[in-house]
Amino acid sequence: MREFYNDTYYDRTSDYLSDFSLTLLWSVSVSMFPFGGLIGSLMVGILVNKLGRKGTLLLNNVFSIVPAILMGSSAVAKSFEMIILSRLLVGICAGLSSNVVPMYLGELAPKNLRGALGVVPQLFITVGILVAQIFGLRSLLATEGGWPILLGVTGIPAALQLLLLPFFPESPRYLLVQKKDPAAAKNALRRLRGWDDVDAEIEEIQQEDEAERAAGFISVVRLFRMRALRWQVISVIVLMAGQQLSGVNAIYYYADQIYLSAGVNTNDVQYVTVGTGTVNVVITFVAVFVVELLGRRVLLLLGFSICFTACCVLTAALALQDTISWMPYLSITCVIAYVIGHALGPSPIPALLITEVFLQSSRSSAFMVGGSVHWLSNFTVGLIFPFIQVGLGAYSFIIFALICLLTTIYTFLVVPETKAKTFIEINQIFAKMNKVSEVHPDKEELQDFPPPTLEQ
Repeated sequence: MREFYNDTYYDRTSDYLSDFSLTLLWSVSVSMFPFGGLIGSLMVGILVNKLGRKGTLLLNNVFSIVPAILMGSSAVAKSFEMIILSRLLVGICAGLSSNVVPMYLGELAPKNLRGALGVVPQLFITVGILVAQIFGLRSLLATEGGWPILLGVTGIPAALQLLLLPFFPESPRYLLVQKKDPAAAKNALRRLRGWDDVDAEIEEIQQEDEAERAAGFISVVRLFRMRALRWQVISVIVLMAGQQLSGVNAIYYYADQIYLSAGVNTNDVQYVTVGTGTVNVVITFVAVFVVELLGRRVLLLLGFSICFTACCVLTAALALQDTISWMPYLSITCVIAYVIGHALGPSPIPALLITEVFLQSSRSSAFMVGGSVHWLSNFTVGLIFPFIQVGLGAYSFIIFALICLLTTIYTFLVVPETKAKTFIEINQIFAKMNKVSEVHPDKEELQDFPPPTLEQ
């Protein structure tokens, strides 16, 4: 694609881009994706409250189908500007979907399946990455004529969602709490559960509504000011930042060099990368089933601990790989161990926790905060890691190890277990941590609920 940028510029000006200009254009193209993700995250609150969760996801398909068409036709149009614009639009799509999908599924799911369904979006993200890695093999679409097709097929999943999602119900919590439509909420629950008796769940949603009615909609600014939500907001920021700043993108960036140093043939590195992607999918699939068995807290602690250990050992292995013959193989083991650890907890659990630790009135604003931290952290790592690598070399991963350790300590000290609890019960746990008598200090309803047990 860099050649396409250069050749296109030559066709226009009869001159090639300088190395600096080509690198700058490529950097802009890459950075447009996380920048779009940030924009998409900032749009979440407005869209989900105006259009609903399902309506937002339907609209979001525009931000996938249009750029797929633009990128697929960019070679014919001889325009690298279409690619840059498309990266921005796809980023907006990713920013919206990465927040709205877990919110939608979390509100649809019964409490005994909420964790499993909350991990499913991350599972399909890993499947998408694996499919892209397979299609991106040099023997398939990573060719001079195949890359526009590779970029264009990204619109196919969005087209399928546009066809199928209208047949799914809107979030019952959105219908009851925000649209004030009990009949539609009850019908949506009946479709989801497959039976008529949904009165118990409707009552739980109504209790949540009554508990929050005095508070009204909670904006992002108000979210930061409310003492009753202090530890929830801090936890979301720490976990989302830890997820991205723990070095997951840096590991993938560095992986090819590690494979090459271990003696893997240059042409075969792409197949090892596909193997790593397969491990990612398998472990995330496992997480779907163990999240309700072990709980969210255990998976976060286990995942970040594995990542911390992998980063420490990888640092030593990279520093000694020129002196000890088997160190490159230890480096590969560390990469795989890191991928396993991240797929178990740090990747899937933070977005799930945002759904669980906030009630309806503050959930959309919380996702805006979490999504913004996610994409800003993603952008920051992509921007500064090449400079860190140049400055620190093999010791770059010490920084990521420290972040993994700090996030593990925070999770151990602060984050409670939310498995098999209603949203009200979870917020009562945080009410004790925030030293307030109930979810919202200006409302008395929750004082009648029995005190929860704080599980650690």
